[in-house]
Amino acid sequence: MPIVPKGRAAPGRDGHRLAGPVAPYRIVFVVGMLLLVLMAFMIPPMLVDLIHDNDDWEVFAGSALLTGFAGLMMVLVSRDAWTDRVRLKEGFLLTVASWLAVSLFGCIPYLFLERGMSFADAWFETVSGLTTTGSTVLSGLDTMPPGILLWRSLTQWIGGVGIVVMALIMLPFLKVGGMQLFQTESSDRSDKIVPQARQFIGFIAMAYLLLTVACALAYRVAGMSAFDAVNHAFTTISTGGFSTHDASMGFFPQPALHWIATVFMFLASLPMVLYVRAVREGDFLVFRDRQVMGFVRIVLGLVLLMTFWRIMATGTAPLAALREVSFNVVGIVSTTGYALGDFTTWGPFAVAAFFAMMFLGGCTGSTAGGMKVFRLQIMGLATQAYLKRLASPHRVVTISYEGRAITQEIAMSVFAFVSALFATVLLFAVLIALFGVEFTTALSASVTAVTNVGPGIGDIIGPAGNFSSLPDPVKILLAFAMLLGRLEFFTVLVVLSPQFWK
Repeated sequence: MPIVPKGRAAPGRDGHRLAGPVAPYRIVFVVGMLLLVLMAFMIPPMLVDLIHDNDDWEVFAGSALLTGFAGLMMVLVSRDAWTDRVRLKEGFLLTVASWLAVSLFGCIPYLFLERGMSFADAWFETVSGLTTTGSTVLSGLDTMPPGILLWRSLTQWIGGVGIVVMALIMLPFLKVGGMQLFQTESSDRSDKIVPQARQFIGFIAMAYLLLTVACALAYRVAGMSAFDAVNHAFTTISTGGFSTHDASMGFFPQPALHWIATVFMFLASLPMVLYVRAVREGDFLVFRDRQVMGFVRIVLGLVLLMTFWRIMATGTAPLAALREVSFNVVGIVSTTGYALGDFTTWGPFAVAAFFAMMFLGGCTGSTAGGMKVFRLQIMGLATQAYLKRLASPHRVVTISYEGRAITQEIAMSVFAFVSALFATVLLFAVLIALFGVEFTTALSASVTAVTNVGPGIGDIIGPAGNFSSLPDPVKILLAFAMLLGRLEFFTVLVVLSPQFWK
């Protein structure tokens, strides 16, 4: 399915893209349908616990009934108002409302587990799962009931496909952060989403499922148990990073498993639409896409640099260094966040390098978080053009990306996005520090939440730690930071603005 430029969205009749009232029943209907889907995903953990004679099956049964009842009521009261066409203003509110509703109902199983969790812990864990961040407040995973382990993995898998759909359907439609470059046939030139989006979503979901199955089979063949293979496939393809063991992927000694995880984390960081195009058009040259090639060069450069440094600085055997570095670099750049050892013990250079990598992210249209490669490329092109204009003020300089013109609107939205990212990181770091958290932990917690990476830096929230010891208000703040980063800032900020509600 080709990606084609659509240009600027046509303004509304009064000239304002956000003009016009919101139709609340359309939003209620979609949220209700999403809750019904969420209810269906609560059934497998219930069955797993029932098979293993674990009493937690009742928790999932009750959670499914409550979620299903709420979803059904919302669908019934709003079904007559539903239409396939969602206007721009409704798109912003629908995106925010959907993620909030699913995260709130998704935390119900955690609240009623036998071991019990506070709301702050439960919501943090759920938001971390759905946004595929991978930060956790749980420990003792090796002895936990299988149902809750499967639920953690499923939240990331659900969130992963939701992120891809949002990136390919909603964000180009909402023109957030330069995403209008990636409008598809499923986005109209006007301010509405057209019905063809459903077919497009079906293709994306199939590609996502096939990658997950391939990953699970590879893990199983390489030595994982069936349960571990399925769970880690869910969290690898979603670039989420939840594991069924406290030691994460370090629990498995087989080097083959580490390489399989590295490969599939990398594959999951590529645009999902390219897999659809490759299969439908039979042309795998689509992977020569400018963004993909940029991502490949970044990853290879970082792996070679860090491997050379690790060999020279620590005397690690070359093959072992290459495996550990490749796994951790791809894990951080893809924002998966699996742990294979503790890279913070590799020395100050490694800590600084991995901290910088947290900002990068994968390709747009993938499940990865961070800034995204295409934004780095557009900023580079825009900066080059600006320098040329400074050197030759009367020179006409035009820039394009994959044959699409980079307008001033697109360049400005990319720079605005990056500015919002860094401003958000600093704001949340200061807010977290207000609760007595030392600054290194506060800053890295803010970065890893906003960029949806997972592990932070330091002894508390580093790859060998977790977030359980942080104060409850800090966990709530970090959950909001994860949502804000995953929804790409302006989707939320627009809804919070007074102008939106006029």
